[in-house]
Amino acid sequence: MGKALSWDVTVVFLLAESYVEAAARDAGAVAEIAASRKSVKYVGLDSRYIFQPIAVESLGPINDSATTFLGDLGRRIAEQSGEIREGNFLFQWLSVLIQRFNAVLLHDSFVDEEAETGIPA
Repeated sequence: MGKALSWDVTVVFLLAESYVEAAARDAGAVAEIAASRKSVKYVGLDSRYIFQPIAVESLGPINDSATTFLGDLGRRIAEQSGEIREGNFLFQWLSVLIQRFNAVLLHDSFVDEEAETGIPA
């Protein structure tokens, strides 16, 4: 279409108080909310760019339009490379990134009692 692609990736923590109700209602609902917010934020880009919001919930689901986009991207990469599993690799890579993100969140949630009290644990 002669336009550059612009994307914005958001990882949402669906157990945050503001998302719990939507998360309980439907798997992927929080990702859809985040993607909608990104689309509104970048509405002015429509005439110059193709905008693709990518919203991933911290426990896995990806918004629908991003799933379609990434699937198409994987197929196009596979056509160029000759490796038919490229689409799978793309989603696996994204899954590993989310797992690493979750590991950092988990690690950072532990309290360092020695740092807070000055007393060795």
